Amino acid sequence: MLQGILLADDSAAVRRAVRAYLTARNLPVCGEAEDGVEAIERAKELKPYVILLDLAMPRLNGLEAALVLKKHMPNVRTVLFTMYSEAVSRTFVSKLHWVDAVIAKADGMGKLAECLEKLLGESTETPRAGKGVYRHAPA
Repeated sequence: MLQGILLADDSAAVRRAVRAYLTARNLPVCGEAEDGVEAIERAKELKPYVILLDLAMPRLNGLEAALVLKKHMPNVRTVLFTMYSEAVSRTFVSKLHWVDAVIAKADGMGKLAECLEKLLGESTETPRAGKGVYRHAPA
């Protein structure tokens, strides 16, 4: 059975802050990872419904990890939460069929929580055939 949100960011401070904020909003966090390789390992173990990935992580970045995760776990939702959102344009995001959303860290935790609530509210039984369900990128 799929469960909760897996947080993957190389900054322990960011993981703690995101976990505290999401927990306060009653969003279930099931685990953490500090890089893309660990995110894949933890995802196989924990079977999260949503994986929150920082774009710039060691060993495997968020985009690379999301691609691997979608191949092995096609129903998992992936969200990039990044400081480098200007590098991820709307055109680029629309071609990332393995990423469900991109949220700029500068947009804040409220925007992130809104996206995660939307993704968690979807049926776990309905695969999306590679199409993004919620896309947010900077204007």
